[in-house]
Amino acid sequence: MKAIDPRELSLAPIRQLLDDWMLLTAGSEAEGDFNMMTVGWGFIGVMWRRPVMITPVRTTRFTREFMERHDTWTLCAFPEEHRKDLELLGSRSGRDGDKLSQTGLTPVASNHVAAPGYAESVLTIECRTIYWNDITPEHMVDGTLDTHYAGDYHRMYYGEILGVLVAE
Repeated sequence: MKAIDPRELSLAPIRQLLDDWMLLTAGSEAEGDFNMMTVGWGFIGVMWRRPVMITPVRTTRFTREFMERHDTWTLCAFPEEHRKDLELLGSRSGRDGDKLSQTGLTPVASNHVAAPGYAESVLTIECRTIYWNDITPEHMVDGTLDTHYAGDYHRMYYGEILGVLVAE
């Protein structure tokens, strides 16, 4: 992996999130206290004159507890051969055991944040939470949006992008 300036990041975010997914990891790699979940929603852009990744996490997700306790996190993209790993990590809860041990993924220390990246990733975006807000049904102008919820709304985490690593 080589570090690049966030301004140099070339990413098709809709394809990456909607079709290929990413792995959100929050916590501390050094302390061995982290959890991960597969994500298929999110945004990347500029806010407050900073490069920002916005990641939604439902209230019921175990990873949300780590997002609340730690202010840094990573988003990682993987080649197709790790699709089954992402399926597993998105369908099982870390509350029920060590789901990472059931995959072929290897956590590695990040350059700028406490949360780990993964040796097998082709892209790691390292973020620090700078703002959050909650999605609420009363703000949904399009009434069909509420069909995505059963009372467990997302908290939107705005993360300043501190570092980007890409496969060489």
